[in-house]
Amino acid sequence: MSEERANNAFEAMGLLVEPVRRALYEFVARSASPVGRDEAAAGVGIARPLAAFHLDRLARAGLLEVEFRRRSGRSGPGAGRPAKLYRRAGRGVELSLPPRRYALAARVYADALERIPNVAGVDAVTDAAAEEGVRLGRAARVAEESVGRTVDEATVDRLLNDLGFEPETGADGVRHLRNCPFNDLVADHREVSCGANLAMLDGLAHELPEAGLAARREDTPGYCCVSFVPVSESA
Repeated sequence: MSEERANNAFEAMGLLVEPVRRALYEFVARSASPVGRDEAAAGVGIARPLAAFHLDRLARAGLLEVEFRRRSGRSGPGAGRPAKLYRRAGRGVELSLPPRRYALAARVYADALERIPNVAGVDAVTDAAAEEGVRLGRAARVAEESVGRTVDEATVDRLLNDLGFEPETGADGVRHLRNCPFNDLVADHREVSCGANLAMLDGLAHELPEAGLAARREDTPGYCCVSFVPVSESA
């Protein structure tokens, strides 16, 4: 990691130590669509000027992205000024001491695996990912039993949150995953990364049948390539 990148990562992480700023970041990150200053201020219970100050600090550090849009949909004279809206930044911030370059290693490995003839390399990754999903499911079951909880949909939600997927359940019971932990690989290695992701989450779901959920490939813009659907819908 270069000195400049390290300093930027330190600055970004340091900003989130401040409680109000962290609350604003988490509010924006949880929102399904970009949020304005008034909405963010109300969401964390602070004044609008203070929210604006912290939101702009987060944007300058690369943790949030900014867009300007008229929410009314109107344009032209009399339509008013576009609102300044914030959303979570698409790129991640990595900080490791001493420096580690796991993302670089993952790209190299994925590129090498895709060069193996007859998709044998991709199949090997998929098989390993499915086994990892089973292992994760078994570990989650043990964790639930250790605290006297039964395995159910909440078990899957807790596990997905621990893995960084950020599940969001719709009125139809479908869980869309708002974050993809493998996002940096998807652009150049979609076949191997999305295939492995589906295999891992499918293995997890099969190991926790009491939850009544099944993993399904679903390339929805802005979400992970996998969703969880009620078993009755996946049949």
